[in-house]
Amino acid sequence: MPKKPYIHPHILKRINKMNKKGKKRAFKTWSRSSMIYPELVGHTIAVHNGKKHVPVYITEDMIGHKLGEFAKTRTFRKHGVKGKAAVDIMASPNFDIIEDDDDDEDEEEAEEEVSSEE
Repeated sequence: MPKKPYIHPHILKRINKMNKKGKKRAFKTWSRSSMIYPELVGHTIAVHNGKKHVPVYITEDMIGHKLGEFAKTRTFRKHGVKGKAAVDIMASPNFDIIEDDDDDEDEEEAEEEVSSEE
């Protein structure tokens, strides 16, 4: 016998009550594992992502999915500039490598010699 889709009874009770009154108010829930039923379409539910409640507007395409799928728990920041990215930056034509300060003095002396010869 197949397992019946789960929805928290409190969510279903609140949605049925709002549908009877014709109101659509957002409400908070911690039940990320609840399945989205057709009765939920058009409502906004604030689903907890572990830190705060994320408002999720329910559409017809979401039916059969779980509420937690639409409230992401992890945020992608940015990768560092190590490894391949660092090599790519160094290979770019605008990247100059400065090795020692002694080279600058040698270049200045060479420029002085060239200018004095002229």
